[in-house]
Amino acid sequence: MKTKVFLITPPFTQLNTPYPATAYIKGFLNTKNISATQADLGIEVILKLFSKEGLKDLFQVSSSKFQVVDQKISYNSTRILTLQDEYIKTIDSVIAFLQGKNPTLALQICQEDYLPEASRFAQLEELDWAFGTMGTQDKAKHLATLYLEDISDFIVECVDGNFGFSRYAERLGRSANSFDELYEALQKEPTYIDAILISILKERIETIQPELFLISVPFPGNLYSAFRSAQYVKKHYPNIKISMGGGFPNTELRSLSDARVFEFFDYITLDDGELPVELLYSHISHCYANSSFALGSDAGRISFSNSVQTQEPNFKRTFLLENGVVVYKNNSLKPDYKQSQVGTPDYSDLLLDKYISVIEIVNPMHRMWSDGRWNKLTMAHGCYWGKCTFCDISLDYIKFYEPIAANLLCDRMEEMISQTGQNGFHYVDEAAPPALMRALALEILRRKLSVTWWTNIRFEKSFSRDLCLLLKASGCIAVSGGLEVASDRLLQLIDKGVTVEQVAKVTRNFTEAGVMVHAYLMYGYPTQTVQETIDSLEMVRQLFEAGVLQSGFWHQFAMTAHSPVGMYPEKFGVVKETESIGTFANNDINFKDKTGIDHDKFSFGLKKSLYNFMHGICFDYELQDWFDFKIPKTKIHPDFIVDALEDDLDCFRHGGQVFSRNDKPTAKIVWLGGKPILEHFIKSKKENSWEMMTLTFHDKKESFTIQTNKNEGEWLVEILDKIAVSKEKTHTFLEIKTDFETRFENFELFWYSKPINTLREFGLLVL
Repeated sequence: MKTKVFLITPPFTQLNTPYPATAYIKGFLNTKNISATQADLGIEVILKLFSKEGLKDLFQVSSSKFQVVDQKISYNSTRILTLQDEYIKTIDSVIAFLQGKNPTLALQICQEDYLPEASRFAQLEELDWAFGTMGTQDKAKHLATLYLEDISDFIVECVDGNFGFSRYAERLGRSANSFDELYEALQKEPTYIDAILISILKERIETIQPELFLISVPFPGNLYSAFRSAQYVKKHYPNIKISMGGGFPNTELRSLSDARVFEFFDYITLDDGELPVELLYSHISHCYANSSFALGSDAGRISFSNSVQTQEPNFKRTFLLENGVVVYKNNSLKPDYKQSQVGTPDYSDLLLDKYISVIEIVNPMHRMWSDGRWNKLTMAHGCYWGKCTFCDISLDYIKFYEPIAANLLCDRMEEMISQTGQNGFHYVDEAAPPALMRALALEILRRKLSVTWWTNIRFEKSFSRDLCLLLKASGCIAVSGGLEVASDRLLQLIDKGVTVEQVAKVTRNFTEAGVMVHAYLMYGYPTQTVQETIDSLEMVRQLFEAGVLQSGFWHQFAMTAHSPVGMYPEKFGVVKETESIGTFANNDINFKDKTGIDHDKFSFGLKKSLYNFMHGICFDYELQDWFDFKIPKTKIHPDFIVDALEDDLDCFRHGGQVFSRNDKPTAKIVWLGGKPILEHFIKSKKENSWEMMTLTFHDKKESFTIQTNKNEGEWLVEILDKIAVSKEKTHTFLEIKTDFETRFENFELFWYSKPINTLREFGLLVL
């Protein structure tokens, strides 16, 4: 009997694009000719809830729970309930608009008398200045987002307090050292949202009739729904085997010992899922091939009626239950698959044309996460740096670094474009390696692919001005990276491998190339002083004022069990509140900082100031203005960032541009432009005359010319053709220099001349 696999992402993750885990596993299963179907139950629940019939039912349920006349609900919810007919009338059209299917509705939405408005619209007056920079479609998306958030607020107050667009019952999944609270919640009657989820799941299970049900749980906000889904299937379809994998178990469930978890799941796998899933498939296929296989609590063993022997199956990083005890099986000797062997992510079965693009407006990078459909890929497994002390560098998903060849990445991109019809890519790397980004960009340009992509990086000095221009030319529109604490002492303690000055130079290079930069910012790192927090804020203020940073977000430091800080807290001046290990989730660790500083109190001021800096205002405010308690004055020089950008010994200026002074013999020389139009003329001076050449170039924006003597001009035309980005081979600085010197002298004089500097402005790159 051929085993069928059903993969789901339970509610909720993103509205605008599928979380990629199931697509990755389905792509791998394709390489093994294993039949699999996938579903994002999050978007399916949202679409059923936020529909005309869904809202009718929602308001009917809420009306039966509350009596408005008795003022048992807030004024805001009362208003929404009173306006229910307007919500029911408009919901299908708004959802279609946010799916990109009804663009003309934007004109009506922007008149601001079409959508019913509740409390979320109160912020509109504060955002009037922002609307001046938005087009009609974007403004309408934002207004429609507020409309959906109003309904969400109503659901939370009147129907289901656990609801959230990107998470459900997240509180039950966060720091759940004990399974008790989640287990207790699962013994209660299903909630309103649960009922919608179960109705969809029931239909899918009966249609697909799988034997192996895989539930991917990337975040705490998916955990409750994962257990509720497993509970339903276990009760009504007991022959189906159920397994959990994904980011949550990978980080949180590594010391799992609570047997009650296996009332819901048969298996929980850790880390890379390809091999563990393949072995589960093999095991279950073998089980179903034997008619006397008995389904029971001993999920790890196969019994045969014609033999007294038992065969021990192979598992990879898998928890299961044996004799009522949780055991961890890792007895397979087979190594994990290389990244070149796992196949192309397969997004078939997912409702790609029904995802919803919303605009929350506050943060430019957050907008990219919530607006538009992105194909998700990875350039490399793990992190090439792998040293940051706050990061889970002891776990496989960080520790084992394996890059993927640029040509294979482009093959996968082309395959996914063909399948999804979308040419936008989010590379979800821990930190994309600069050398591979360069190779990928060159391959994209060689193939003449029209793509848009963005990724996460480290702000390291490899990102020169020319590399940033190359990335931009290939379709890179944004990067995000960790500036973290913006303090050189703490960056060294973190082992980040960068300085604030270096970050400033890299962000300038990306910004001047036209690539948006988002910075992850951190406060409350062990031993961080109040002075360092304020100085970090000043650094961030100067980066935004200098125009080299466009987006950022402050995160408060959290200690995790698998990071160096969590494993060796004494080295970082912190003390764990307890050494006990819970029976369920174990990752976030409560700790005491020996400084005794209450870092929580800085949260509001840091985030409020950043909000204003991102919108280009309030740079002249005193830092004290952002806090309602006394803070020390910053010790950072007011021109620290400006001076750092001016004092760049690795660069030179020409025509208002900053160029990398990279004349290493191994540097790659690439020409992004086209072929010039040539014109010869005679230049005379007193009694001397010599033949000259004018080269006229046309790029997408403008035309420009350079002049050289005839011989050097002819050589230059040959070289530009040879180093064109469309050519398979790339040439080094040394090769170009050697070629020049077979015909002429003084290469350096020629290379740093005005004609070449002009070409550097228009796409002659030194990488």
